[in-house]
Amino acid sequence: YYKDKKGKITNYAPTEFVSEKDNKWLFDEKGELDKSLYKVILYREISNHIKAGSLNLKYSDKYKSIDEYLISSEKWNSSKSELIERANLKEFKFVKGFLTNFKNILSDQYLKTNQGIGDNTNLKIGKDGKPRITTPKLNDVDTNNGCIEVLGSDQYLPLINILSEIRHTTKIGDVFVHYSRKTFKNNLSDDVLYAAIIGLGCNIGIRKMGKISKGIGADKLEYAVRWYFSKENLDEANRRILALINSLSLPKIFSKDKLHTSSDGQKFNVSIPSLHARYSYKYFGFGKGVSAYSFIDDQSKLFYNTIISTSEREAGYVLDGLMHNDEIESNIHSTDTHGYSEIVFGICNSLGIFFAPRIKNHKNQLLYTFKSHPRKNYQQKGYQILPAKGMQIDETILDTQWDNVIRLLCTIKLKEVRASEILSRLSSYSKQHPLYKALKELGRIYKTIFLLRYYSETPLRQAIEKQLNKVELSHLFAKAVFFGNNQEFKVSTKEEQEIALSCRHLIQNSIILWNYLFISEKLSKIESKQEYDRIIDILKQSSVMTWQHINMHGEYDFEISNKESKFDLKSILEFQI
Repeated sequence: YYKDKKGKITNYAPTEFVSEKDNKWLFDEKGELDKSLYKVILYREISNHIKAGSLNLKYSDKYKSIDEYLISSEKWNSSKSELIERANLKEFKFVKGFLTNFKNILSDQYLKTNQGIGDNTNLKIGKDGKPRITTPKLNDVDTNNGCIEVLGSDQYLPLINILSEIRHTTKIGDVFVHYSRKTFKNNLSDDVLYAAIIGLGCNIGIRKMGKISKGIGADKLEYAVRWYFSKENLDEANRRILALINSLSLPKIFSKDKLHTSSDGQKFNVSIPSLHARYSYKYFGFGKGVSAYSFIDDQSKLFYNTIISTSEREAGYVLDGLMHNDEIESNIHSTDTHGYSEIVFGICNSLGIFFAPRIKNHKNQLLYTFKSHPRKNYQQKGYQILPAKGMQIDETILDTQWDNVIRLLCTIKLKEVRASEILSRLSSYSKQHPLYKALKELGRIYKTIFLLRYYSETPLRQAIEKQLNKVELSHLFAKAVFFGNNQEFKVSTKEEQEIALSCRHLIQNSIILWNYLFISEKLSKIESKQEYDRIIDILKQSSVMTWQHINMHGEYDFEISNKESKFDLKSILEFQI
């Protein structure tokens, strides 16, 4: 009606959507419709229905129907079996088989955890019936001296030399192509490429970098960044570096049988007006800022990054990083509490990645069970760690929504849509969407299994701590690289911030690769087995994420050409204001 009448409201405007409470205010004593109030109520109801998901915007990015984010219904109905097989999700095809299997797995884990309480010196049950755990520290990794001793403590290599070496070994210069690929086929010159990467990655700024660099100029550098630097190009450059690290033998000493990854956000102020930045007094005082969310594996490879608003939870972006890079196939992934949610538990584990977060106040987390294995059954067996009262998995919602759950998993696994986009839409509903509820129930199964293991397995807790310490070390590394402009972003858009962040990652990954190459070459020339074993032992207790031997800040030239001051001091002193 509103569209057909081109916004003109008459007394015959439909009022079926107006509540009884509001309806009595719509008409005056003469029966005339209050057109202004009608529009207010109409707009409010439109807003409420969009949030509830009962009204969707066809051309919106954020408020489309959830069905629009998933593999199309036509494709799903015609090729379901093929899609499930491609996504390696055949074990999830039938909900009854899945639930039967996990009822047994969950019951067995309750048994295993409770049986081990007596022999587990690091697990005690408090007076409130909640578990209390202690996690012995592993041998401290000597991040300062060990690797530096092998690399050589008396050398300070210019950052430009590192980039030059890595550019020649990985051919990363080839990925920086002009946006107009058909018209411009020439790649960037090496000096411009290095200056742009350092200007952005070290946060010096492009114009300043152009002015303090001889033979380049600010305009030339700005042109290069505008037309040759994109998130896609930088991601490909980083991928090439990671591929070369993967081909080396040395990094394998830092990994066990399974690849353990982690992610965490690092807060940065934004010192200019930005729509994407948010206030957070805890991190930025009275200013605004963003969170740079980064992923790292146990070999110190930084394999994904993105900029997110500080008002958003990091959990929504965990799956983006894990699904992004084919070079890094994580088996275990850890985050802190900000990266955890029950939905991430469900999706992550279903896609074959064991999600192992460090949850604050883990003892207050609710444990769940199935209706067929009620809490009283475990109590009768004398178990001390029990499901929470009344907390049972809702099998009905899983059964009714299972087809959509598998469809969503296939959508994410086959990279049809980013997980963060789907989860953002699901969480935006004012009333929980049935699919959202089903994913939470799925996650509660995996979360309960994880917590039971977390309480009983000390090596698991130690591995989580070790990997999260690695991502914290990468934050220190990031600060050392991103030193310019008081470590504050001087660009306003998310795209510009992500390009700067990717350049920083490129510098970090280049240094890590250079360290691997230098040490590998050194080891290949050692003839003494005793010396070889000694260095390997040093490296195992150290971290290749070492940057003390890199000169990030440039060199000083003290060969000053002018021997006398250029100022006319006499005339300056005589000058009076």
